[in-house]
Amino acid sequence: MSLFFSDHIKMFAYIKAFHIIFVVTWFAGLFYIVRLFIYNREAQDKPEQEREILQSQFKIMIRRLWFGITWPSCILTLIFGTWLTVLYGSLPSWLVVKIGFVVGLLMYHLSIHLIYQKQITNIFNYTSMQLRMWNEVATLFLFAIVFLVVVKHELSFVWGVAALLVLFLVLKISITLYKYLRAK
Repeated sequence: MSLFFSDHIKMFAYIKAFHIIFVVTWFAGLFYIVRLFIYNREAQDKPEQEREILQSQFKIMIRRLWFGITWPSCILTLIFGTWLTVLYGSLPSWLVVKIGFVVGLLMYHLSIHLIYQKQITNIFNYTSMQLRMWNEVATLFLFAIVFLVVVKHELSFVWGVAALLVLFLVLKISITLYKYLRAK
């Protein structure tokens, strides 16, 4: 019986390691893809020859990042996360909340996919500033999920929500300040 338990612990550790690796690469892809969207959108304001060169290069980079890293990382994160949940055996309240944040992150991911589809066809529905704001949504998910997993038993709901609101305000102020300084 102890041999089975030992093997179960080892398997759990390996699956958890893969889950964490793919979470990191998924977030890296989400953060970088929106930056590329911003640069692609800003290339619209360049003279025609420069715009064509930049946007053709950005389209290559965007497509490779999205389908070569971000989507595969998303899928593998969900596979390994589901596997961990099954091995965990029960759904404590912190895990239910985490799954809720992951569902929100997945919806964010799908919204990025819609932006991807538009930008690849040279349709730009958002300004670079709007994209900068949207890019920070991933930051909020990252903070919420990591803090929930790491300090799950010490974290109170009220303080968690308050911290996310403060983080949102800091990000909003930073982006507004960036816009102001850039305009100067």
